[in-house]
Amino acid sequence: MTRAVEARSADALFEPVPLGALRLANRIVMAPLTRNRAGPGLVPGPFAAEYYAQRATAGLIIAEATQVSAQAQGYADTPGCYTADQIRGWRQVTDAVHTKGGRIFVQLWHTGRVSHTSFQADGGAPVGPSAIRAKTKTFIAGEGFVDVSMPRALRLSELPGIVEDFRHAACCAIEAGFDGVELHGAHGYLLDAFLRDGTNHRDDVYGGSIENRARLLMEVTKACADAIGAWRLGVRLSPVSTAGDSHDSDPQALFDHVVTGLNAFGLVYLHVVEGETGGARDSIAFDYAALRARFDGAWMANNGYDRAMAMRMVADGAADFVSFGRLFIANPDLVARWRADAPLNPLMPQSTFYGGGAHGYTDYPTLPAAPR
Repeated sequence: MTRAVEARSADALFEPVPLGALRLANRIVMAPLTRNRAGPGLVPGPFAAEYYAQRATAGLIIAEATQVSAQAQGYADTPGCYTADQIRGWRQVTDAVHTKGGRIFVQLWHTGRVSHTSFQADGGAPVGPSAIRAKTKTFIAGEGFVDVSMPRALRLSELPGIVEDFRHAACCAIEAGFDGVELHGAHGYLLDAFLRDGTNHRDDVYGGSIENRARLLMEVTKACADAIGAWRLGVRLSPVSTAGDSHDSDPQALFDHVVTGLNAFGLVYLHVVEGETGGARDSIAFDYAALRARFDGAWMANNGYDRAMAMRMVADGAADFVSFGRLFIANPDLVARWRADAPLNPLMPQSTFYGGGAHGYTDYPTLPAAPR
């Protein structure tokens, strides 16, 4: 299977481009970034609209991972997108971004086994494909990072409800004014945990073979595509990342199958984390080009890119978009800085990443305005 490579200019990263029915100002994407600043009711916090509007010059913003249900929460003060109050809160954010001329999707997640009993109804166990505890931590307000809790395996009868939660949240996202939705199928969270044989030991139709393990992701994707349109739906994958204690015995075969299956839905993009999240891009041998050849929509690359790498990747046609996380935390005007090849702001201490108020969130400096 071979995909034709589009000839592009050396500055294609900065040029306007269509994405589905949208017209984006450039190919630079703000990746979803958990900041743990949601308010009561898991409504986006008071500074969220300002934070995202500051970054509206990105071709596309993908808002932070957002719960599809109360059960889906795994970290303190992360927002939801399933109640009327949450919809109203997000509407303030999307209006602020659109007023600045930006475009914004939201990433929807269910954290699955990467959670804690303190986030679950009546202190119950988090849920996963199987009762296998993740060797990782979560963030609890007032306590910081703690070990996740032992999960229970979802019953077969509960899985249609998971699909419905994603569908409902996707509809809520459109009601809240988002231009589209990204499904979080990466980093060991629920959809990813179902995919992998290291975390999925089920013996029913959602376990065993690759086809069975991919079933939940395909059902969720179809339900959301049917509900809001595939032209405004993307999926994020992390084929070899071990974040969230995720692992599989044959990731190439698994994700060859997954991408082929997702391609059938006509998704607007696929967002692929290359290598270890925030770490080595070549942690194990993996053929990302083989995945791209299986997908007809836009291809979004992520993890460890700098300006030169991103410009080359897009100019060569190896990716249609490149997303950036921490660079957007520290540089709300990242696009302007890179256009001018100007220096970047350093990150503030990691203590400002998760939780808190405006400091380390909306107070990073921007370049001085050009004289008139």
